[in-house]
Amino acid sequence: MSQVLALKYRPSTFDKLIGQETITQTLTMALDQDRLSHAYLFSGLRGSGKTSTARIFAKSLVCQNGPTSTPCETCENCITANENRHIDIIEMDAASSRKIDDIRTLIEQTKYKPNSARYKIFIIDEVHMLTKEAFNALLKTLEEPPEYVKFILATTDPMKLPPTILSRTQHFRFKKINAAEVVKHLSHILNLENIEYETEALSMLTRAGNGSLRDTLTLLDQSIIFSKNYVDAKSVASMLGILDPDFINNLFNAIFKNEREAVISYIQELENYESEVVIDEIISFVKERFFNKDARFSTMLSDRFFRILSESKKMLFLNADSTFVLTLLFFKMMEATKIQDIDEMIDELETHIAANPVPKQPQKELPSTTPVAPTPTSKAIPASPPPQTIHVEEKPAENYTQNFTTLLEKLYDRNYALGECFKNSIEFVDFTANNVQLISCANEECKKMLRQSSGIIKHFVQECFGFEAKIKMQPCNKTVEPISPTQEEVPAANENRGSMIEEVEFNEEQKKSTDSCIANQVVTSTNEINSDDIMGHEFVKKAKELFDPSKIIVKSKV
Repeated sequence: MSQVLALKYRPSTFDKLIGQETITQTLTMALDQDRLSHAYLFSGLRGSGKTSTARIFAKSLVCQNGPTSTPCETCENCITANENRHIDIIEMDAASSRKIDDIRTLIEQTKYKPNSARYKIFIIDEVHMLTKEAFNALLKTLEEPPEYVKFILATTDPMKLPPTILSRTQHFRFKKINAAEVVKHLSHILNLENIEYETEALSMLTRAGNGSLRDTLTLLDQSIIFSKNYVDAKSVASMLGILDPDFINNLFNAIFKNEREAVISYIQELENYESEVVIDEIISFVKERFFNKDARFSTMLSDRFFRILSESKKMLFLNADSTFVLTLLFFKMMEATKIQDIDEMIDELETHIAANPVPKQPQKELPSTTPVAPTPTSKAIPASPPPQTIHVEEKPAENYTQNFTTLLEKLYDRNYALGECFKNSIEFVDFTANNVQLISCANEECKKMLRQSSGIIKHFVQECFGFEAKIKMQPCNKTVEPISPTQEEVPAANENRGSMIEEVEFNEEQKKSTDSCIANQVVTSTNEINSDDIMGHEFVKKAKELFDPSKIIVKSKV
């Protein structure tokens, strides 16, 4: 009578367990050193070896040469344990025997010593299915059982167990079995069964088993029958309803060649498959090609493909048209292939520059900032001199002229209109004793702009000439042409706001001069709005009643 592969090749010793080396090592050393606990909990994915490990561990405990990690397999206890008929190894399915009465019966059995072995072992499978009352009934016995009683609990969902149960057991977590180990185990079984196979077909079965060795062996049994004792990729793909790797490879060839019509024809064929399965298979294909160092699947391109696949998989959960999702998926991939590596882009750019040298462009110069030298400050300036050209008698130091040029560049960078106004209206004289001596010949519009931007000007002056630098202004002695700088309308300065002119220290003669353009800026504009008038408005009063505002004073750091 034939036997299914999952039962025929079920491991009977620790060395035959697949993919659980950590758990095997711990249990083996516990048996050899006789450091045994009274209760164990095995949790993990279905088909990962929990029940098989529990049976092997129980056999190791009851073996006549035991406790030992290598049962003799010849004594009566080992033989009956392998045939699942040992009287002292009691297996209980908690999915069907889950009530408190079933646990009471189990507890009653713990009062009697084993018949033939040194231990009486209770294996409770799917223990998370027990009721709350059954768990409570089991607690005391599980915590302090008789010295001859051992409990082995198995579950796929340890989170459903009460903390009181978890704290009374040694917990072993069975991990998902590595795909490479599963493929190796399948090939070993097929060699023992004298059945030919393709490695790609075994990889497809492993992915379908999703880490469960029992599920994978069940699929292997099915594929042997379907493929008539020759397990090939095409037969497995047809049986599982997944894509043939050759089909996916041809699809990607069309994508890389940007053959739109061919891609559309492949999409029409994919309508016979579940879209989620198609995306999963494509992800596996891209991953495999990437790790196999396929030159077409670079890191950048693989990253783009994976992002597109992930987004498409999310769209399927929105109940979108699956065929249209796949269409967008493949056309996005076609667009994603139009990328270049950084090295390729650099090489192309260097080649292009070498073939087409770029002519040197003349450097754009800022408007000339060379100041017109004023009359020396030591000489008195007539109260109402006739229009004249100012002659230079003492040239300012070159480094200070450069500082003034830097100041002008900063103003241009901040506001071009302000820079134009400052350049056409302000002339640099000298910098001595932390005083920046300037001459101002600003018209009305320029005066307004300078007054509004006084804080900015003072800040940049201190940046260029030093933190302690102050502005000293001299009156204008030449005819001023009207200047209309283009500017955006700026709100009028607040009364409490610091201005550039407030920082200017006039000497006695400059205070008396009525021709000074800067002196006129000290007068507060009569067009400014009185805040008390605004606060007395009916609308503002109503707003204050509704919102209970608080007064906040904001001061500029500049």
